[in-house]
Amino acid sequence: MTASQSDKANRFRALHQGPGAFVIANAWDAGSSRILAGLGFEALATSSGAFAGTLGRRDGKVTRDEALAHCRAVAGAVEIPVSADLENGFGHAPAFAAETVRLAAGTGLVGCSIEDATGEKDRPLYAFDEAVERVTASVAAARSLGFAFTLTARSENFLRGNPNLDDTIKRLQAYEKAGADVLMAPGLPDLAAVKAVCGALTKPFNFMVGIRGKSFTVADLAAAGVRRISLATSLYRAAMSGLMTAAQEVKDKGTFGYIDTTASTPEINGFMQG
Repeated sequence: MTASQSDKANRFRALHQGPGAFVIANAWDAGSSRILAGLGFEALATSSGAFAGTLGRRDGKVTRDEALAHCRAVAGAVEIPVSADLENGFGHAPAFAAETVRLAAGTGLVGCSIEDATGEKDRPLYAFDEAVERVTASVAAARSLGFAFTLTARSENFLRGNPNLDDTIKRLQAYEKAGADVLMAPGLPDLAAVKAVCGALTKPFNFMVGIRGKSFTVADLAAAGVRRISLATSLYRAAMSGLMTAAQEVKDKGTFGYIDTTASTPEINGFMQG
C-alpha cells in the first residue's frame, strides 16, 4: 500500500522524537534513493551539492525549477519520507523563500531546509533580522500546507567565514522562536560546540556529517543531544571516489581489479523497480 504524504510526514516527525538520534541519508538521484531505502534508512534528504554534481555544476548553480524536479524524482522513487536541501529558497525575499516551501510540498516532500547564506561572495550571510524574517515566512508557508511539513532552519556561519558560536546560537534560537521545527548549523568544529548548541535549543538539532576531522559517531552525537544526522554530499563523494579510483586503474594500469569489489548488476537491480 502506498503511504500518503501526510502519513510520511507524521513518520518523519516521529523520528525526531528519539530516543537517541537517527541518520537521514542524502541521495543524489532516484536510483541512489532506492538503494538507500532498500538498505534500511528510515528517511532520506536531497543534497544540493550532490545534485549539482550530477549536472556537472558546482553547488549553488542549480535553478529552483531544476531543484524541484529533482525533489519530485527522489520523493517519487521511495515509500519513505524525503526532505530537501533547498539552499536559501532560491531567492532573497522572504515571500520568495516561502513560495519555494509551498512548491516543494507539491513535489511529495515532507520537509525542507532553508539557510541563511545568501549565495553572494560580497555578502555571504543575511543580516540577523532579515534571516529571521525569511525563516518566519517559510514557517508560515509550511503551516499553511495542511499536514506536518517539517521546516529546518540552517545557520551557515561556520561554512561562510563567520565561525562565531555565540552568533550561531543566537540565530538558531531566533529561528526556533520563529517556529522552525528543526535547527541546523553545518561545520561545528567539535563535540563541545555541538553540546553547547543542543543545550541552547529545545527543538531537534540536525548535525551534518561530511567534513574531515569534524564528523563524529552516531553514539557521540546522540550523547551530545543531536536528534538527526545528515550526510550531506559524503555518500555522493564516496561514490565518485570509487569512480575515480576505478577509472584511474584502467587508464594507468590497463587492469580491471575494481570489478572484483563492485556490486553485480543483479544486486543493484534488486533495489530498482521493474
